[in-house]
Parts: sequence; structure tokens; C-alpha cells
Amino acid sequence: MLDRFLPSPPAVVHDVGGARGAYALPLARAGYDVHLVDPWEPHVDAAAAASETQTAAPLGSVTLGDARGLPFDDHSADAVLLLGPLYHLVERDQRALALSEAHRVLRPGGVLLAAGISRFASTFDGLRSGAIADPTFAAVVENDVRTGVHRNPEPQSHPEWFTDAYFHRPDELHDELDVAGFGDIQILPVEGVGAFGIADDQLDDPARREAALQAIRRVESFPELVGASAHIMGIGRTARQQ
Repeated sequence: MLDRFLPSPPAVVHDVGGARGAYALPLARAGYDVHLVDPWEPHVDAAAAASETQTAAPLGSVTLGDARGLPFDDHSADAVLLLGPLYHLVERDQRALALSEAHRVLRPGGVLLAAGISRFASTFDGLRSGAIADPTFAAVVENDVRTGVHRNPEPQSHPEWFTDAYFHRPDELHDELDVAGFGDIQILPVEGVGAFGIADDQLDDPARREAALQAIRRVESFPELVGASAHIMGIGRTARQQ
């Protein structure tokens, strides 16, 4: 998705909630001017240390900060990545602040890629793992589907049940981007129908992998299937003239 929607390097990318640099570091190596911000100091320290090791393509900056109040100037980026903040911000008004900030720092015609967790992700996970048979987890899943607010009542004994988060319906994510002022909005699945099962040897073979990817792309935009992906991506653009 980054290859498909990001402008060509050396575009400026703000990776908001970029953690240890899983996306920022390879994007910098690809020629982008990447500025990472994250709210947790150990992540920032790790990203800065990793940046120092790629001396030919370091990050433009690594900053401790919050998606709801970005340390960047207006119209300073060609692209903004929100590959985590929207599902870690449980309240809609807090997500709105993050989206407003992303819109503020984007240049005219800039692109946002904002990840969400599907409303139905815990259902999928519970069925796959067998945890759905646990009455406590089943109650979590029921609440997830009904409200979108995921709460782990036993984080110490069941860290695999994830942390507090918000799980979007695809139409909700579209609406949040729309209200924030983005246009040309697309909501696409991250895993897509590939999550239903692709053999590893199929992905290892280039020709078979490309055939699988073509099949996934063929149906990725069908609304009936988007929510069936554990993760979804909202793509939007700022107006060409602001």
C-alpha cells in the first residue's frame, strides 16, 4: 500500500506513532525524507539508535510527541502515516484531533494513510485461536462488536488479548476522514481475503505470489469484504488548493 499510494521519493513523510521505525527506516533507505514521532520514549530511543546505523540514509528527525499535537509546521509533509494512533485513541474526539493534525501538516494534495483495526478482528482471532470458548473473552468480543471499544479485563494474565483500543467499522473510518476534511477517500483491507489462507510456498514463488496478489486486489474494494480483514486502511488526500 505504501508503494501504491506514497508520492515518489524524496517526498517528506511524517510517520506518526512510528514506534521503532519499522516503516520509517526502510522508507528512508528508499530515499524519503522521513520524520518519526512517537509518544513512548523507549520507541523514540530505539528508532534514533537504528537511524544512526544507516548512515547513508538516516531519518530526518526522531521526536517524542503525540499524534494529537504534532511538532511539525503547517503544510510540511507530502504524506502522513498514522499506522497505529487511530486504534490506540479510544475516544472519537481524540481520533478527530489526530486526524485534524495530520490534515494541518499535509501540503495541498498530500496523502494520509491511516490504519484501523476491524470491528470484527477479535471475533476472527477468537475463532482462530479457540479463545472464543473462554466466557471472559467471549464477553470482550461481544462488547467489541456492539461498541467498538476493546477492553482487556485481564491484561496481566492474557496479554494476547491486546490492550485497550478502538475497532472501526469501515464506514466509520471513512466518516472520520471525511469529517477531518480529507477527500478522495478509500477504505481498503490490509490483509484482505488473503487472510483466509495462502500457503507459504505460494508466497515464496514469485509467479504464484503475484497471482495471489492480483486476486486480492481484484476484490479488495468491495464493501462487503473490507470489514472481513483484521486491519483496514483509510487513504485520503488534502485538497489541491487550500
